Amino acid sequence: MDSKQLIAKVFAELADALETGRMSGPRIRVGVTTLGSEHGVKEVVRGAQLAAQADSSIDVVLVGPKVESELAQEVCDCEDEAHKRMEELLKSGELSAAVTMHYPFPVGVSTVGRVITPATGKPLLLATTTGTSAAERVPALLKNAVYGIAVAKSLGIKEPTVGILNIDGARQVERQLKELAGRGYTINFAQTVRADKGAIMRGNDLLTGSPDVMVCDTLTGNLLMKVFSAYHTGGSYEAMGYGYGPGVGPDWNHIVNIISRASGAPVIAGAVTFAAACAAAKLPQLMAKEWKLAQRAGIEELLVPPEREKDVTETIQPPPKKPTGAEIGGVDVLEIEDAARELWRHGIYAETGMGCEGPVVLVPAEDKEKAAEILKQGGFV
Repeated sequence: MDSKQLIAKVFAELADALETGRMSGPRIRVGVTTLGSEHGVKEVVRGAQLAAQADSSIDVVLVGPKVESELAQEVCDCEDEAHKRMEELLKSGELSAAVTMHYPFPVGVSTVGRVITPATGKPLLLATTTGTSAAERVPALLKNAVYGIAVAKSLGIKEPTVGILNIDGARQVERQLKELAGRGYTINFAQTVRADKGAIMRGNDLLTGSPDVMVCDTLTGNLLMKVFSAYHTGGSYEAMGYGYGPGVGPDWNHIVNIISRASGAPVIAGAVTFAAACAAAKLPQLMAKEWKLAQRAGIEELLVPPEREKDVTETIQPPPKKPTGAEIGGVDVLEIEDAARELWRHGIYAETGMGCEGPVVLVPAEDKEKAAEILKQGGFV
């Protein structure tokens, strides 16, 4: 290609970018499960269509019952089937990311949501909003900070600022994050808009979006997501923001963005573009890299409180692994790991997970009745 042809090619690409709003590049395929919304399948489809219309680089695939739409479709008749098909498409690489409702992430994986702050219109990442990063509060908050930084970087924020919401455990987490930073892990602490300054954030900072990443526990983050998304609609329809975000964790290799059953089409559209951005940035690989940096700075030492070190060395080994097709809810998140170990003690294979409504113990379907009785006798449920 001579210089004239090269110049012509560049100008053609620039003209296309001006017309479409995007530079040419690889297309991102995002699946959207359509069943389960309180507003019906049509509302979910409308959100998916809005995303496809807004960004021509995204190919949206509907996963659910057959509907009238120009979007590609994977026909499924129930939520379980839709989730199974979604997972198959993610594992095969046919989908780069997915947007769905209720999804039981394993403990250690949680979602980083994104809202629009009312005072400034600035996007704010809430780390985290569903799932749970760890069974104990302070270690979970510490992990949430790293998760939030990884997601911020996937959105192109090279040096995200981090604030810690003023909740139980905030001061402990601030000390640990500063220790982590002192050991070499780069953290850019935000400053509150309040006169006292510092990285501990108040309600004012939520409204103004003082940090790029607001660290909080999952239940608080989930509550904030609902308020920010629906405060001007009366509460039953989430109309603003980008949803509850992608599940992230050191060993989580898929991009699954969560929306609420109350999410309306605008939020669903935002969630699709959020998922696509994470896919384009290769969020799982970025998260793995971020976690390695934190490991080098000693995060794993900070995650194990001294009084728990003996318990870790005496961990009960699980029975041989079996498919877990049944869920047992009602276990407190602080006891979820102990509940699984209690089942291991009785010879029942169990895993832990977190759904939108709280923690669950995952067991083989044939062992559910016995497992539920064991947990009841042990005072877990």
